[in-house]
Amino acid sequence: MATACACAVVVAASLGSVSASAHGPRPPKPQDQSLKALAARHNLYIGTAVDLNAYADAGDPQYKTMVNQQFNTVTAENAMKWESLEPTRGVYNWGPADAFVNEAIRNRQLVRGHVLTWHSQLPGWLSAGIDDGSIGRDEARALLRQHITTVVSHFRGKIWQWDVVNEAVSDPWETPSAIHLGGNTGSFKQKWADTLGPDYVADAFRWARAADPKALLFYNDYNLEAFGDGGPGDKTQFVYDMVKRLRAQGVPIDGVGSQGHLGTRYGNYDVFQASEALERFTDLGLAVAFTEVDVRSLMKNADDPTVDANSADEASRDQAAAYNHWVLLQACLMNRHCLSFTVWGFTDKYSWIPNWFKNPPEGAGCLWDANYQPKKSLRTVQGTLLASTPLTRIPQTPRR
Repeated sequence: MATACACAVVVAASLGSVSASAHGPRPPKPQDQSLKALAARHNLYIGTAVDLNAYADAGDPQYKTMVNQQFNTVTAENAMKWESLEPTRGVYNWGPADAFVNEAIRNRQLVRGHVLTWHSQLPGWLSAGIDDGSIGRDEARALLRQHITTVVSHFRGKIWQWDVVNEAVSDPWETPSAIHLGGNTGSFKQKWADTLGPDYVADAFRWARAADPKALLFYNDYNLEAFGDGGPGDKTQFVYDMVKRLRAQGVPIDGVGSQGHLGTRYGNYDVFQASEALERFTDLGLAVAFTEVDVRSLMKNADDPTVDANSADEASRDQAAAYNHWVLLQACLMNRHCLSFTVWGFTDKYSWIPNWFKNPPEGAGCLWDANYQPKKSLRTVQGTLLASTPLTRIPQTPRR
């Protein structure tokens, strides 16, 4: 793609700015260089989800400046979801998404398209029809095909990676506990999967490929950072088996996106667990990417949710968050087929976490705090990009 070529030139140019020549001026300190300049040593694209309201807010110009200065790939946080694009059946609102994509192209940033097929954030007319049964399988599949074809065709040639199918499988704490296509018994997620039928995942990739032969097509999900015991409750194993089967059937799936939403109060993974998970997916001929990274922490005392966390709690959680960012980034850097590392928002000022995780309250998941001040997580990411040995990164060719 023309956009990809332009960005490759920028990455190559940035590579020269990281290391000083023997007799040239000393480069800026690593902590003063942009993330995209540091990542250029690895030919890795580093990105963020973008809140378009914050991006357009003239009262807070620092947000837009940092998006443009720090990152060379971007994801619209909400503007490219179905509810935003087609709020009224048959009537598309392209304005915000077009502005976002065109601005990214002007800034020589690659775009991750998010998302084509997901049970959440659907337009009300569609979710109501699925929920009450007035939209049956044939109509639902026709609507999904039309949506994918319309959206991918509209942005053809402008999108680097599409999240074609998002969060299609269950979690082990749901009923039934065995991982399956869908969700909790009686949930809308399960009804969405049942209505579309078992072949909808494969067909979604086929429809997307027909609309754009050059975009990379991804399956995207959370809790894929490491394999479990390989049993019926192992979500990573289920997704691995699913995409392996899709590849064997000739379905044009190019990659798997591991979202990377972690929390410091859970027992998370070491770098070898995370790197093994990526390696097993790439051994199938797939690319991988971390697509929505953040590491949230409890905002209250763990023993008493009415009391604010004390300084010792905050310090330990800060360090745990930095470690978790390191695990995911280092695992990506160790895999030649890991194409990009995207954080889901870069400042706590606009983070989605506090609005979603309220009981108990969680937050502080980003690289910069709410005042745009760097956190330990940012310094850890910068240091990892600087100190890790660069590998030859292998770009993915779209599968026909």
